[in-house]
Amino acid sequence: MHLIQVDSVQRWMEDLKLMTDCECMCILQSKPISVEKEEQNELILSSQSSTCDHLQLLLKRAWIISTELSRIAQKLEKNRWQRVHSVTVRVNCHVHSMINEYHTFTRSSSQEMHQLEKLLIDKCSEFTAFTERCLQTEDEEILKSMKSCVNETLTTVAQHFGHLIELVLTQETQTLLRQMELSGSVFITESAIRGLFSLAQEGAHLCRIIAQEGGVVALFKICRQDCFRCLYPQTLRTLASICCVEEGMHQLEKVDGILCLADILTDTSHSEATHAEAAAVIAQITSPHLTFTQHLSSFLENMEEIVTALVKLCQEASSGEVFLLASAALANITFFDTMACEILLQLNAMKILLAACSDKHIVDTPYSRDQVVTILANMSVLDQCASEIIQGNGVQLLMEMLSEKPSSGSAAEVAACERVQQKSAVTLARLSRAPEVAEAAAALRRLAVMNPDGLEDSDFQQLVKPRLVDSFLLCTNMEESFV
Repeated sequence: MHLIQVDSVQRWMEDLKLMTDCECMCILQSKPISVEKEEQNELILSSQSSTCDHLQLLLKRAWIISTELSRIAQKLEKNRWQRVHSVTVRVNCHVHSMINEYHTFTRSSSQEMHQLEKLLIDKCSEFTAFTERCLQTEDEEILKSMKSCVNETLTTVAQHFGHLIELVLTQETQTLLRQMELSGSVFITESAIRGLFSLAQEGAHLCRIIAQEGGVVALFKICRQDCFRCLYPQTLRTLASICCVEEGMHQLEKVDGILCLADILTDTSHSEATHAEAAAVIAQITSPHLTFTQHLSSFLENMEEIVTALVKLCQEASSGEVFLLASAALANITFFDTMACEILLQLNAMKILLAACSDKHIVDTPYSRDQVVTILANMSVLDQCASEIIQGNGVQLLMEMLSEKPSSGSAAEVAACERVQQKSAVTLARLSRAPEVAEAAAALRRLAVMNPDGLEDSDFQQLVKPRLVDSFLLCTNMEESFV
């Protein structure tokens, strides 16, 4: 979950209210605090009105319980029985709180849900009583024999908890999808889409649940209705998130999602934001990091239209973000099928991309330059593409990219700069079939030998010394030789 990646102090501050609730319940031996019907319990964070907020609260409570279960296992391994029992009591309280909180914002739950809740509560109570008995003996042999039983009970609690959370999230997904299906209201539909997007941000497992419950089908249905045009950008953004999993890709193929995306990209009446989000979906489903793109047969049928629209979007991009999404889609497509390079050549894409690189407002980050140099590297294998790069002063641009430096110290930006440098080196190596490019590369190499101290900071030596082959092998999926 992305919750783990926030600042630890911020994480503690957010959890404080939940943990206080837990400790209050511990003192009261897990007895519920009674309140008047018209009053709201300040300790239960159920005052949030939207489904998104309620789901976030549920996921936060689930994350706390998962963390506590892991902590029990760690303490049990070290035979710290007092801590095992105290954490078990906290888990028991959190489970009661989670179930109570869930029922404050959902009016209906299935029989299966009630059965799972009862199973989990009963097992947590049994677990708490069992660990309490462990505190009443100091006999090492007895504790050793009890330890395996505690482990088994912990595993059972974790399984029941996992099944309950899975069922809750599945039912909430179904509720959101029913809202989208039955409501003709833009407001209600927008709220449901926002809920799905929020769930999709929690990771691949949530994306699988959404896809399995028909989320991709429902979202593409929205994208085919003119009355929801204002919702296209966020609908497409949600689709891009869900299609990171195989189940999402299969659903996209079944509903002719590629054709729908091609229609959106080629329809000039749509806003730039809609085109950009459609490009983001294309970038996601053609990612070279995915291993399940082979079934996208319909993509090849629409590839020329899609590539043409993406090149136009790059040329007319009003911001760096739009250019990044469009160029990322193009870069991935050049990995997806080599025919894309020939189409790009016919569209004069090389000149458009090189021109964009001179505009610092459009190509304004290493991430954008990473996409451009990826396209150049993949196109440079074609002789005619190589001559286009040379004529468009692309060699000078590639030389500049060899000295790409991050503007901040973030790991992601540093990694992007390294990719830009490596791919620039690969492209220059491929272009070195032309004598003028080979001479320029040789001059750079001689310069590195004559003045190594001056070039050390930008790491030229790694790029122009024999380790160039390593960079080449890292960046390419083609079998080539420099011999």
